[in-house]
Amino acid sequence: MLGYEGSGCARCALKEALELCKTLGDRLVIAYAYEPPGRLAGEEFAEHRLALREVGERMTAEALERARAEGVEAEVELVDERPAEGLRQLGFKHDARMIVVGTQGESPLRSAILGSIPHKLLQVAERPVLVVPPDD
Repeated sequence: MLGYEGSGCARCALKEALELCKTLGDRLVIAYAYEPPGRLAGEEFAEHRLALREVGERMTAEALERARAEGVEAEVELVDERPAEGLRQLGFKHDARMIVVGTQGESPLRSAILGSIPHKLLQVAERPVLVVPPDD
């Protein structure tokens, strides 16, 4: 399973996930988890949620197209949940061999203090997590 949001580091993670799927003969679940910030309410919250979902649909469509072009069986899952928790849930739902995510290359201290999705995912996931660094 791949946590994907279209960034450069997510594209690096996609490349790694596709290679793993080809090597292992696995299918790929391309996952996008989203939840608007907690301070929004009512109609503003609903509009923000819809906008985030639309972004996720566009981003994951690109990844799905690339997977299929490389001969990897793939599907997309969007989940209305905080990213780390959403990826954890989807990993469980699909009995994923592992969850692959990219990282921006943050320092460990910055990641621990501010909280990055890969860092949070490492704390909550019940399955292996592969964190792929940027290729620069």
